[in-house]
Amino acid sequence: MKRIFSGVQPTGNLHLGNFLGAIRNWVKLQKDFECIFCVVDLHAITVPQDPKILISNTKEVTAAFLAAGIDSKSTIIFNQSSVSGHAELTWILNSITPLGWLNRMTQFKEKAGKKRENASLGLYGYPVLMAADILLYLATHVPVGDDQKQHLELVRDIAGSFNSFYGVDFFPLPEPQIFGEATRVMSLRDGMNKMSKSDPSDYSRINLTDTADEIAQKIKKAKTDSDPLPDLPDKLKNRPEALNLLGIYAALSDSDLDNTCKKFSGKLFSDFKNDLADLAVSVLSPISDEMRRMQKDESFINQILKSGSEKAKEIAEKNLREIKKIVGFFAP
Repeated sequence: MKRIFSGVQPTGNLHLGNFLGAIRNWVKLQKDFECIFCVVDLHAITVPQDPKILISNTKEVTAAFLAAGIDSKSTIIFNQSSVSGHAELTWILNSITPLGWLNRMTQFKEKAGKKRENASLGLYGYPVLMAADILLYLATHVPVGDDQKQHLELVRDIAGSFNSFYGVDFFPLPEPQIFGEATRVMSLRDGMNKMSKSDPSDYSRINLTDTADEIAQKIKKAKTDSDPLPDLPDKLKNRPEALNLLGIYAALSDSDLDNTCKKFSGKLFSDFKNDLADLAVSVLSPISDEMRRMQKDESFINQILKSGSEKAKEIAEKNLREIKKIVGFFAP
C-alpha cells in the first residue's frame, strides 16, 4: 500500500504558491495513492493565533481542498487537533530525537530570527510534530517543496532511529514526492522572495479567494524587466521576475519552462501578461468561486471535517496501540 500524508497550516489567505506547490499536486496524487490531507492547526499555534480566526481559517483551507478537486469520499480530510494521536506520538518521538538534529533545522533559525530566546518550545520542536503527523499513519510518501526537504530527511532519521532503538521494522522511511514547474512560487513584487501571505503588499500574491478581476490586475501589475522574453530557460538566470512569471505560466498550463520559453520567445511582457492573466483566471476563478460558495454552507464543511476526523482516528489509534506496545507502555 502506498499512502500519502501532507498538510497545510490554517493561517489564512491561501495563495497561488500554496495551490501550485501543494494542493494542485495533491489532486493528482489521489489517482495513485491512498491520501490523507490535514489542516495542521497544532502547527499553527506555534505562533500566536486569534482562536476565532483560527477556526475560520481551518474551514477556509478545507474549502480550498474541496474546491481544487480533492475528493472527500476517497481521501481523508481532517484537522490535526481532532486526532490526539498526533500529540501523543510527538512526545514519544521527542524522547528519541537528539537536540543536535533539531539545532540543524534552518527554518527555526529563520522564523525565530534575532528573538530566538523568546521563541516557543513548540516552534523549536515542530519538526518532531511533523514527523509524528507522517509516521502516525505509516505514510510511505510525502509531497514536499524544496524548502521542506530537510524536514523530511529528519522524519526519515527519526523513523530509522525508532526502528533501530526498539529493534523493529515498524515505521516506513517515507519517500519525497517532488513536482515540476513552479513548486516554489515567488512574489509578484520581488522575484527573489517567496510568495507569502505575510507580505504587507496584497499585490505580491494571488489569493485563492481573489476575483477574476483581482487576479488579472495583479498579474498585469507584477514586476518585470524591460527585455523581451528569451527562448531558453538558461537565459533567465539573472531575471528572477521573468523566471517566476514564466514558471507560473508553465505550471498553470501543465507545460514546462523550456516549452513556455519557446512559445513566448521574443515577446514583450505586455503581451505575455495578457496571456498569463487569461490563463490564471481560467484556472483559478472556478476554484475561488467554489470556495466562496462552500464557506457560506458552514454545516457542509463541518461534516467533512467530522467525517474525516473519524476516519483518521481509526487509523491513528490502531497504529498508536502498536507503537505503545513496542515502547513498553502498559495498557490495562
